Amino acid sequence: MTLEQWALAGLVGFAAWAGTGVMKAAAVRWGLLDVPNPRSSHERPTPRGGGAALAAACLGGWTWLWQAGWIPAQIFGALAGGGFLVAAVGLWDDRAGLSPVVRLVCHGAAAAGCVSVTGGWEALAGALPHWVSSSGAAVLWVGLVWLINLTNFMDGIDAIAGVEAVCVMGGIAVLCLLGGHGGPGWAAATAAAAAAGFLFWNLPPARIFMGDVGSGFLGFCFGAVGWWSVASGALSLWSWLILPAVFTTDATLTLLRRMARGEAWMRPHRSHAYQHAARRAGSHGKVSAAVLLVNLGWLFPLAALGCRRPDLGPFAAAAAYAPLLVLAWRLDAGVPGDRLPGPEVVS
Repeated sequence: MTLEQWALAGLVGFAAWAGTGVMKAAAVRWGLLDVPNPRSSHERPTPRGGGAALAAACLGGWTWLWQAGWIPAQIFGALAGGGFLVAAVGLWDDRAGLSPVVRLVCHGAAAAGCVSVTGGWEALAGALPHWVSSSGAAVLWVGLVWLINLTNFMDGIDAIAGVEAVCVMGGIAVLCLLGGHGGPGWAAATAAAAAAGFLFWNLPPARIFMGDVGSGFLGFCFGAVGWWSVASGALSLWSWLILPAVFTTDATLTLLRRMARGEAWMRPHRSHAYQHAARRAGSHGKVSAAVLLVNLGWLFPLAALGCRRPDLGPFAAAAAYAPLLVLAWRLDAGVPGDRLPGPEVVS
């Protein structure tokens, strides 16, 4: 760990912070506003697309790491190419709307590129427990695509996606760097720094939203950098599954319950557990703060255990997900709810 790398992380965070400020002014001029709809948790039009600055800062940091020899060329191509593709598709969707099929194809291509350059399907299957067949590789490819999309679904109240990104990518960075794996560690630290720079503008009441460009890019980071960490031996599979458990639990349970109810699950909605929690608490900030505490006080220690003792990984994952599933169920994840208060009327 050198001073130069820490300076890079600081520079990336500053670039994301400054760039988001510029994007906020530009979004107002361009009419790039998030107008309240049936899925919204806010009451007034708010600039969106701030995630473009986040993505640009992160991609710039990854470029420096590649040139410095910390990220291999093939890995850099998958990270930068896939990340740019996901962010560009998200920005297009933010500005003019885009077919879900086009988005899905692009997300699938980005995910496939990541898996292929980190060892292919064989390496993916090799990272799984012995009782999982190689066909599980395809399931995990779907998981990468799901991570990109679920992060978008979970970006519905102030600060929640930024907090989750700082915690997940920061957790990957700490575990990798402590284990002496600088490549994936600094790639994750760069993404965490970019998310932190954006988060300044997104704290309640949010002055700008990240939009699909930011949430999709962060979901790609969860999957791509996380999987590279697993494939390179820097992180255990179980630790990778544990770190984003807040988002994966809520989004997946919500999706399954909506499908079971026969609802048009692709339509905008307000039935995630975190949305119900924000309504009950009367605050976006309290829910995002709770997500921070759960990540730091519960999930990160379990992820660290899974990394230090891979044999205990399945038990650590069960301990991570079980209470979150119970909590999401009790918060009526997937059940239609009343309109949440907007950020201007919550604390």
